[in-house]
Amino acid sequence: MKNILITGGSGLVGTHLTELLTKKGYEVAWLSRSPQAAKYFLWNVEKSEIDPKSIEWADAIIHLAGAGVAEKRWTPERKKLILESRTQSTQLLYSAIEKAENKPNTFISSSAVGYYGFNTGTQLVDESHQPGSDFLAEVVIAWENEVKKMESLNLRTVLLRIGIVLSTEGGALEEMLKFPVAVPLGNGDQWMSWIHIEDLAQMFIFALEKTTLQGAYNAVGPNPATNQQLTREAAYAKGIPFLNIGAPAFGLRLVLGEMAAMVLGGNRVSCQKIQKAGFQFEFYELAAALKDLFHK
Repeated sequence: MKNILITGGSGLVGTHLTELLTKKGYEVAWLSRSPQAAKYFLWNVEKSEIDPKSIEWADAIIHLAGAGVAEKRWTPERKKLILESRTQSTQLLYSAIEKAENKPNTFISSSAVGYYGFNTGTQLVDESHQPGSDFLAEVVIAWENEVKKMESLNLRTVLLRIGIVLSTEGGALEEMLKFPVAVPLGNGDQWMSWIHIEDLAQMFIFALEKTTLQGAYNAVGPNPATNQQLTREAAYAKGIPFLNIGAPAFGLRLVLGEMAAMVLGGNRVSCQKIQKAGFQFEFYELAAALKDLFHK
């Protein structure tokens, strides 16, 4: 397995993963709507266009594409984009793979712990847990259903349900620490299942190289933290004050609308399944993960 085709390659996870794969000697190409610095093939999901050479070239596909969930307020149009950017891109890939004479043998897709619902309380949930019924859960269910169709094309198919990705290059940490003082959200008791960007990228490579892996795995670290714990540790690591006065829930709902449920709820998610498969985390503890990110 040498040639790896990535969708969403210019995103937070995609850029880090591309760097690691290249260092390991893989040939990496992105599917993109416009020319990129990396090797690329053109595609346009809205127009259902994809360069068929990309599929013939690829030994494996890593599917990361999808509109950002937390970037903009959830208007009906934004919710439609969040859903369709995932389902339609997967459908386009399926159609292209189905037509290809030389098919890749592996399909690895990002997914999300949003599968379990906005708020699963203090219960430690694993991959067998029932899905939620809110907007994000419905998105993830529809997304995963499209990905699972790849199995009918005899592709080994892996889904990584990603939690809160810790990185100083963007994502949750950037939002949490963008003010001079860090405060928890709501009462701060909601669980946040986090993973260091390095461990997440390595998990995708593990899924690529461990040919016995199949199905859904939670891509979270071994030690979830509450919002209060994560905010306090992150503030300390960055060197800014932490004020233990939570941003009021009503204010968050006023500003964020329906999206507030995503930050006021929480999930305490187990990574035992991927660990039993042989994956070894570099960052087990939150403080060590944040120290690595802020003090490299």
